[in-house]
Amino acid sequence: MERPNFRGYMKILILDLLKEPKHGYGIMIELEERYGIKLSAGTVYPILASLRKNGLIEVAETGDREKKNYVVTEKGLRYLEEHEEELEEVKKRMHAYRTFLELGGDELKEAFRELFRSIEDLTDEQREELRGTFREFARRIRRILLEGE
Repeated sequence: MERPNFRGYMKILILDLLKEPKHGYGIMIELEERYGIKLSAGTVYPILASLRKNGLIEVAETGDREKKNYVVTEKGLRYLEEHEEELEEVKKRMHAYRTFLELGGDELKEAFRELFRSIEDLTDEQREELRGTFREFARRIRRILLEGE
């Protein structure tokens, strides 16, 4: 079976969060606090629409300033039960992602973004230096991991 994509991960995480009623912004805040995931409204609301269309969530109430609070349905609870192992795996991966960020992963991600933006302009010397840096970095990571075993 093919692994779910990022959107699939977010669907099951959001469904799990909606065991308690929440509005879209509350979901975004909770995902960031729990897992370090920063999602935009443009990502969250289409997921909510999809979950609602499939009968997995419903609008529980309209809160302050006409914000819709969503909650999981009985069908959604059954889905979570049937996919409990998948949910636990996704949570495990998301906690690992949060730890990665705490270890400096955000800085590393930003450095790679900068590299990709300027990759076509690299000199031969820069390419060779990066090649060596990547190899050394990979060796150091493996050594650290092996020392921990």
